[in-house]
Amino acid sequence: MRVVAATEGLARNAVVLKISIGLIAKAALDLRRTQERSGLSVADIVNRALTLYEFIDSCRAAGDQILVRRKGGRGLELVRLI
Repeated sequence: MRVVAATEGLARNAVVLKISIGLIAKAALDLRRTQERSGLSVADIVNRALTLYEFIDSCRAAGDQILVRRKGGRGLELVRLI
């Protein structure tokens, strides 16, 4: 199994693009919870989320499946993103 880091290929602290977006209520709540849990900045969370989305989207485009094995769980769960 190949382990891929969420920041693989990213140059730290290299600002290439600044954006301003409006978040729906659920996304804002998820962002706040992620920030509280991880201690990361909003910019770090958004950068990691976009990198993860690109990875997952490219896997799906190639026909791959995304599977999760939960801690202590038996077997694998197929992740479906709609």
